[in-house]
Amino acid sequence: MKIVYLDYNATTPVDPGVFESMRPYLEKHFGNPSSDHLFGMETRKAIALAREQVADLLNASPDEVVFTSGGTESNNMAIKGIAFAHGSRGRHIITSSVEHPATLEVCRFLENRGFEVTWLEADRFGTVDPEAVKRTLRPDSILVSIMHANNEVGTIQPIEKIAEIVKGKGIFFHTDAAQSAGKIETNVEKLGVDLLSVAGHKFYAPKGVGALYIRRGTTIEKLIHGAGHEHELRAGTENVAEIVGLGKACELAAGRLRNDAAHMREMRDMLWDKLSLGIPGIQRNGHPEHCLPNTLSVSFPEMEAGIILSGLQDVAASAGAACHSDDITVSHVLEAMKVPSGFARGTVRFSTGRYTTRAEIEQAAASVIHLMKQLQPQGREPVAAEVPAEVRLTSYTQGLGCACKLRPQALERILKTLPVSSDPRVLSDHSTSDDAAVYVLNEDTALVHTIDFFSPVVDEPYHYGAIAAANALSDIYAMGAVPLFALNIVGFPSSRLPMEVLAEILRGASDKCREAGIEILGGHTVDDNEPKFGLAVSGTVHPGKVIRNNGAQPGDAIILTKPLGTGIITTGIKRKLTSPEAAEAAIEWMLQLNRDAAEAMKKFPVTSCTDVTGFGLLGHLAEITRASGVEAEIKASAVPLMEQVKELADMDIIPGGTRNNLSYLEPLIEWDRGLGVAEKMILCDAQTSGGLLFTVPKTCTVKLLHEFSDAGISKAREIGKITGRGSGKISVIMN
Repeated sequence: MKIVYLDYNATTPVDPGVFESMRPYLEKHFGNPSSDHLFGMETRKAIALAREQVADLLNASPDEVVFTSGGTESNNMAIKGIAFAHGSRGRHIITSSVEHPATLEVCRFLENRGFEVTWLEADRFGTVDPEAVKRTLRPDSILVSIMHANNEVGTIQPIEKIAEIVKGKGIFFHTDAAQSAGKIETNVEKLGVDLLSVAGHKFYAPKGVGALYIRRGTTIEKLIHGAGHEHELRAGTENVAEIVGLGKACELAAGRLRNDAAHMREMRDMLWDKLSLGIPGIQRNGHPEHCLPNTLSVSFPEMEAGIILSGLQDVAASAGAACHSDDITVSHVLEAMKVPSGFARGTVRFSTGRYTTRAEIEQAAASVIHLMKQLQPQGREPVAAEVPAEVRLTSYTQGLGCACKLRPQALERILKTLPVSSDPRVLSDHSTSDDAAVYVLNEDTALVHTIDFFSPVVDEPYHYGAIAAANALSDIYAMGAVPLFALNIVGFPSSRLPMEVLAEILRGASDKCREAGIEILGGHTVDDNEPKFGLAVSGTVHPGKVIRNNGAQPGDAIILTKPLGTGIITTGIKRKLTSPEAAEAAIEWMLQLNRDAAEAMKKFPVTSCTDVTGFGLLGHLAEITRASGVEAEIKASAVPLMEQVKELADMDIIPGGTRNNLSYLEPLIEWDRGLGVAEKMILCDAQTSGGLLFTVPKTCTVKLLHEFSDAGISKAREIGKITGRGSGKISVIMN
């Protein structure tokens, strides 16, 4: 299957001519440009030529070009450089609400350092009004920074008009041209700017190289100190090969700017014509005329961009901006343009390029139209789901297992507003952090009830159902109960997947419940755009033997029965980065019931228990420490981990739910200074069908771990201790 690449705004392939220009500086010309011998002279001349090539594209002088690592550094260098150099005469900066994060975050940083930032609104096309700039100018204004063209919707800003307003007032004007350079004219004399940022990988140069144009007479404070490289503005030995590549890319862009723009526009317009004809009700975002020739932002009403992109297995595009690919919240650009939420959440950015062909546009348009007919069958004849040769459910789901839970911050706030049960027979309800509701039926029996509903991140339908069932049953075991029966909860895209897939999901769940000694007696189904599955499980326990999370005592040991890493591993599965061996091992752990661990645990005086799922190890431990009024210490080196999880965490393959967990828990945790971000993420990783986490008197641990070993629970470990009474604080140490 050929995948059509329509994400040129995210990055471009390296042009063959660019690659060939770089080759000599990777193979033989290795000299340091600061050296005075022949080897250094070769590379120094190459940099000088590249500087001329960049200057020619911008209609600037070579001495006005400073090489950087890319657009983000260029923006930082420009904005901070002006602020630090001229902050003594004024501390007011003007920017817009539709800028790239590489500008927004720099301005927020300066706000925290005493600068005042005016955030200009944009209209429904994403355009900043020059008159709004004029109205906000003040005697203490030192910088205006407005992007040349928007990365999400392609709108080109009226830079020349803004420059006319700013000119002669002693205010510097910067524009982020990362998306425009190489696509449309970026003549700094016509634009009238003092500083302009360039990102090489947006127009067929390699990643990691860019440039900042600084008009003669513009003084900035340098950010990187050292030797006198780059006109004494950016210290560090030059990245010769990539600088050469950037220069060549600028030369090529200058020579073919008009033809490339015409081709990209033709391909973009062809795609829009086909989509708008084949899918009624869609909306195009951005200015209809003043727009990059290659950018097409399309909103599909009442849809989720993630679901669309998951379904487009043969088209590569972005949800809004590539920088936010893991974030399903509405883009700040679309919010600023006041695009209604029902449209904004279903926005996909397609961007064409130099190598896009008509055949690719035909294929992409057909794929999008076919998918949308499956996702939105209302009002027309639904498209029957075909039986694929191989079903990969991760291609149909947006959520990442238990990592798709609501943010704990938001959930906690809402739950506090709900009434608490006053029924004396209720031992556990939503006001506690226990794993299930517990209701006393008589002096010998309490009913334990739980519900779980999500999208396991696995490809095989049978495993999908079985893992969801194991995850739901875990809550019953964590309360010390025995399951009685279960009910299915199903969301299924019948227009996208054949019913045979649902049958396999249900078979997997049924087999797992039979393994647990119960049956599924019925359930409820809805038609949904992505598959979701769960169980409502009922169980029983003696009222006096309910294991809750509020009984941990100082001196208790903390035990974990399964290794961590399913959230990270399954994110890697979805992105096709997890090895087959690691994926198989993770699936086996998720399939494993917590029944045997629970039975072994009951033989000991357990003081508190929960299972580790969406809030991660530390999140669920925090439920225990806060409910029990204690503090805990975790030894990071003692926590068992799954195969490849550290490698993936180091690659930043982290689900959004795990990041939310870490953010939520930071005020509660005291970290060992030797722990890195990856280790912190792993300890907060949102688990699917994770292990039991419980506390038990320290005197029991040796015998308990032997019992677990005899029961085949090979990865159970003592990972920490309850250190004393307190407000729930958790200390994490290395060893």
